[in-house]
This record gives sequence, structure tokens and C-alpha cells, in this order.
Amino acid sequence: MPSDSKRNSTLIIAEAGVNHNGSLERALEMIQVARQAGADAIKFQTFKATELASPAAPKAGYQQSVTDPAESQLEMLRALEFSADQFRDLKSACEGAGICFLSTAFDLTSLDLLRELDPVLYKIPSGEIENLPYLRKIGAFGKEILLSTGMATLEEIGAALEVLIAAGTPINRITVLHCTTAYPTPWEDVNLRAMETIARTFNVQVGYSDHTMGITVPVAAVAMGARVIEKHFTLDRDLPGPDHKASLVPSELTEMVLSIRRTEKALGTQTKRMTDSERENRPVARKSIVAACPINPGEHFTIENLAIKRPGTGVSPMLWDRVLGRTANRKYGYDEPLTVQDLQDILDLET
Repeated sequence: MPSDSKRNSTLIIAEAGVNHNGSLERALEMIQVARQAGADAIKFQTFKATELASPAAPKAGYQQSVTDPAESQLEMLRALEFSADQFRDLKSACEGAGICFLSTAFDLTSLDLLRELDPVLYKIPSGEIENLPYLRKIGAFGKEILLSTGMATLEEIGAALEVLIAAGTPINRITVLHCTTAYPTPWEDVNLRAMETIARTFNVQVGYSDHTMGITVPVAAVAMGARVIEKHFTLDRDLPGPDHKASLVPSELTEMVLSIRRTEKALGTQTKRMTDSERENRPVARKSIVAACPINPGEHFTIENLAIKRPGTGVSPMLWDRVLGRTANRKYGYDEPLTVQDLQDILDLET
């Protein structure tokens, strides 16, 4: 988590990724949108296309469906690549906007650039969870790490954590993100309960990197204990590019942030108590023991001459057994409640 693992609220990362389509101007606009939406951080993707993919690397099926199928993955990536100077501009713009700058590095050269930029944390993408040299290098930084686990087994997660810890990053500085690498992710493949399994198995803080449509799942993840939420957003879902279709538009990003913050408030504490907002409703909704008909002094209280009705300002119905058979100490009119003082007087008279 940024600078402080004791952070109380969910870290919300607005994932710009490559949805800038290679335009610095669009990326700068996305920074402002993320800030206005209330996100804590905006995250980009840093890579050298020629170090990330070979000319023979195919595009994923979802990429094929939204980009030129004749274009190779390498060609697609080249069009989305930013220079070192452009990333410096992005970090500077984030600092000016008051939002945290983050980026995911996909190769060792890009890790060197990010280290120069000194982000508050590093994100390991799902595709690098078995990249031993990469894990050793990023682990040696000793900074906060988000480890994404799309396509990974528990054994692979455990192996990656061992490498990171051995390289110099303690486990309490690693947050493991549950993730499903499918764009968009089908509802039945989300498996949010796996996040709880990860937390329990490795005794780590967990989060969720979301690729579903809409905001339902990230909000649910927060309710289940996610301390980090990462979600793609775009300025326009109709823009060309690999990730726009599975991304939130600005209004949806704003709604997701608001819904997460409301959920955090709603989660509260584990203490069951009457809240301040309930206090004024308690006497209205609760009931008291009342006279079901006129009762004269000296008569016994019975199930025939007593009833239980609102409001709850008199003797609690939980004391029903203590009242039955007792002698009325005064006259009661129809629906008149027995007061706490009445009950005390009755008990005093009979002792």
C-alpha cells in the first residue's frame, strides 16, 4: 500500500493501462479524470515493445476482436509505447493533480525506468508471475508490491512470494491481487472466494484486479476484504484499442469509487450495537406492556387484561412473566402502559 501498510481505506487504482492509445495528451486527460473520480492512484503500463513480445507472438483472442487482426502483437504494442520522457511528464502531471502515479513494468529495462521515477509501489502483472529474473529484480527494491495472480495456481503464487521475499521484500509489504485474465471476465469465472483462500494460505493482505463489466464485482470484493481495487477505465469505450471495451467510462469510475467508499462505511466494526440513527426509532418500533381493558387497584394482572403494543416507552414485554399474577397498585385505563416505576412499586409492595 502507498507509503503506509496501516492505511485504513481501500486503495483504488484507476487503471489507464494503454487506453491512451499512444497519445500523451489523452493520458494527461485521463489523469484529471481519475483525480476527479476520486481514485487514489492512476496506473499506466511501461514497456519496451521489442523486449515484451517477439514478432511471432500472437494477439490474445479479445485483442484480435477489437483491433486489426492482421496486425501482430508487437506492432500493436509499438503504437502504445511511451518514451521515458513521456513517463516523466506523466509522473509530474500526477504530482500536480494530487494523485498517485503508478505504472506496471513488463520488462527489466522498464523496471529500471520506474525505479528512476520512484513510485510508492510496484505492480507485478499476472504474465510475469513466473519470470524469475524479473521477480528477483523487483523484489530487491524492497518497496511495496502488488502481485497480480491471473492464470496462476496457488503453487505458482507461493513460489513467486518465496522469490520476492528471498530477494529482499518482506511479506508484509506484498499485497496479492486476485485476478482473472479474461477481458471481459465472465461472471462465473470471477471466483471472489479465491481471494479469501489466498489471504488464508499465505497470510497476506489481498486485493482484486477486476476485468468484469461494470462495478458490481469490485464493490463486492471490498465487502469481502479487498484492500486494493484496480479497474481499467477509458475516456470512450468506442475508441480503437485492446482494452477499451472492458473498461469503465468516467461516470462509471466515479460511481465505483463512491460505491466503494459507501461500502467501507457500511462495513463498520464487528461490534453489534444500537446506532445513533436507530436510537430515535427504538421507542417507536418496540412495544410495552399495556392494559387491555380498565384495571382497578387490587386486581391481578392476567393474560386477559394485559396486551403488548407500541410504543416501547413502558415496561418491556421481556418482563411479561414478572408482571403476570402481580397485583395492580393503581387504576389503569384502556391501553395505558405499565411504567418501569409501576413495576418497581408493585414488586416492592409484594416483598
